[in-house]
Amino acid sequence: MFDIADGPGMMMTLMHDLIAAIGKDAVSDDPSARSVMSNDVYRGSGVPALIVRPTTVEALQAAVRICSAAGVAMVPRGGGASYTDGYLFEAGGHVLVDTAALDSIEVDADNAVVTVGAGATWAKLKDTLAGHGLRTPFWGPFSGLAATIGGSVSQNTLSHGSGAYGISAQSVLSLDVVLASGELLKTGTSQATRYYGPDLTGLFTGDCGALGIKATIRLPLIAVRSHFEAVSFAFDSFAACHAGVSKAQREGLDDSHFGLDLALSQGQIARQDGVGAKLKIARDLFAKAPSAFAGVKQLVRMALAGGKAMQAGEYMCHFIIEGVDATDAAARATKLREVIAPYGREIANSVPSFVRALPFAPLTNILGPSGERWVPIHGVLQHDKVVPFHDALKALYETRKAEMDRLGIWSGTMFSPAGSSGFLYEVALYWPDDRTDYHRHTLAPEHVATLKPYAENAEARTYTHQLKADIIALYQQFGAAHFQIGRAYPYRDRLDPQALALLLGIKAALDPKGLMNPGALGL
Repeated sequence: MFDIADGPGMMMTLMHDLIAAIGKDAVSDDPSARSVMSNDVYRGSGVPALIVRPTTVEALQAAVRICSAAGVAMVPRGGGASYTDGYLFEAGGHVLVDTAALDSIEVDADNAVVTVGAGATWAKLKDTLAGHGLRTPFWGPFSGLAATIGGSVSQNTLSHGSGAYGISAQSVLSLDVVLASGELLKTGTSQATRYYGPDLTGLFTGDCGALGIKATIRLPLIAVRSHFEAVSFAFDSFAACHAGVSKAQREGLDDSHFGLDLALSQGQIARQDGVGAKLKIARDLFAKAPSAFAGVKQLVRMALAGGKAMQAGEYMCHFIIEGVDATDAAARATKLREVIAPYGREIANSVPSFVRALPFAPLTNILGPSGERWVPIHGVLQHDKVVPFHDALKALYETRKAEMDRLGIWSGTMFSPAGSSGFLYEVALYWPDDRTDYHRHTLAPEHVATLKPYAENAEARTYTHQLKADIIALYQQFGAAHFQIGRAYPYRDRLDPQALALLLGIKAALDPKGLMNPGALGL
């Protein structure tokens, strides 16, 4: 593999060759841009030597061929909202492939398929499809203003549509992937179905770019349902919350749902509830309501709830239920209330109404409510492991309480559906520390001006990093699986010998020099 220490002359040659192949505007060695892209939401790592931003699949292929011939590591980046070192390469000196310009969208409404460039955002896709009255089954994470379809498919993610349709990988028909050789591998032989022989498409979902760089994704389309009910519940214990939510998951009544503990409800989520957001909600609610009266009624309920809906219990879960018409949506909501009533109590539905009206919020949550640094950690657990894990986590916090309090480190919890058999439990850690170039580049100055500034705090950062590692180890004790594996979660070591041999054989066949996102998935 190329080493940047081999000399600037070799890198200059590489840069010259890339410019000749894909154009000057598609290649950059700008120090400030390279600094931004050496950080993700959580932390920084090795600085790339060059950034390439191909505008066509053919340009991406050409860039990959040149980098491969030079023996240079290639690391793909989508919207940049990763926090698991997904596009961070510790050694540095690599070529970072920014896929943002590969953002074409071709809608084939007659065949219910959309073909999307890997760099297109979920927000752009939603807006494009809305004009056709269509959507994809899974239609994006909360970070969909920045998150790309290619990044989400590479990392696996869930949020909007996951209640009914599962994670991002489950809404993929086929992929076009640029391999380390520069060749284009097409995983599908039919647009009608993904399942024609062995599932080659599934091989590249969740691969974190370790097997190739996604160029094009084909997704199925379904009709948009404008009729919905937003329903919220509060629970006095996590055990009651899990019992109610897990039963609701098995019923399959909602399109999306998500849960929060009191800390996150009053912190991160409450901060989103600004005047501008409320005005947008009001406009969207009136646009989507079946009548003006229904819109007024919903707004009155939200106004009366105020901030109380975010403080109604130790744990709260919010559901968005879609129906073919108002009667269908109401019937589903009634059934949901029956299922959860033994475990919790219904509260004002201002939070899911907010999310329905503003599904892709600005990335202000990449910092805490007072401007703290932030990192989430998650695991997908079997249902019988969820409450024991929760109790073990609380016990871990108790042993660390004195140091966490001293250093100003605090935590919150979020949970989401992961099919009927799994429960995603996500921990968010916050600590006081200076911002990185990524934060300064991503956030609007007027937003940053509202936040408390922090000096660099290496002690709190180091402690948080160790706490993060300890929480990941705890997840492993309870057999958790992980999405967005990147370089943060164990994967390779979880495979049995036969599965590992197969994975290593696939990696060797597709990337014999080990140049594609080295270290991702532990490869």
